[in-house]
Amino acid sequence: MAKKYTKKHEVSYYECDVNQTMTFPSMLGVVIKTSEEQSDVLGRGSDFVNSFGLTWVITNYSMEIARLPRVGEQITVTTQAMEYNKFFCYRNFWIHDEEGHELVKIESVFVLMDFVNRKMSSVNEEIIAPFESNKIKKIKRQEKIEKIESGLMLPYRVRFYDIDSNQHVNNAMYFNWIIDVLGYDFLTTYTPEKVLIRFDKEVEYGNEIESHYEQVTRDEGVLTRHEIKMQGQLYCEANISWKVSKQVK
Repeated sequence: MAKKYTKKHEVSYYECDVNQTMTFPSMLGVVIKTSEEQSDVLGRGSDFVNSFGLTWVITNYSMEIARLPRVGEQITVTTQAMEYNKFFCYRNFWIHDEEGHELVKIESVFVLMDFVNRKMSSVNEEIIAPFESNKIKKIKRQEKIEKIESGLMLPYRVRFYDIDSNQHVNNAMYFNWIIDVLGYDFLTTYTPEKVLIRFDKEVEYGNEIESHYEQVTRDEGVLTRHEIKMQGQLYCEANISWKVSKQVK
């Protein structure tokens, strides 16, 4: 069975929004740090991966959210590199509260990318072996993301602090563009329940992107559809399911 790794984290005020709940960039920063710590413990940190001319890149997230962690809360983050095939690695994350209740489950898809030509590489067995992940032949199909049918758009410029040490926009930052377009009233009325997101292309410093979005009201709540585009090309797409916040009811 694939090895698990767990760490505790206290949610700080600067990791939260006006609702006093953890933002997506902050939450993803903590879970990715957890996977990096596991890699370091197993001797498969970034230096080891980079020695092959490779780097890890996330292509998909699927999240199930019972509730978001709150400011001052002690949470436990667990990760497990579940399975892999020739090109894709499937890693799960879980966030629990102090009583052991599952708050968030995240399923992610990682690929190895050539650091120079930015092309996907096949999975290196020497890199993945210590995680004891289950090797599979099939490619796991991700849940389909609904396309925007008739939406609105806001432009954003990629700022210096939007890029990371790999010289491109960190995947967690896409959530700022995706969430911000929904506005204060919406974001203080609704809370997310489910997120599907796929990253297609990398955005670099100085680019101006378009954040397209559409709201669809359904019996069970609200679905928002999102697309990040630049010069007509799709860079990222997402669906988020929302419910009315308990604070509003």
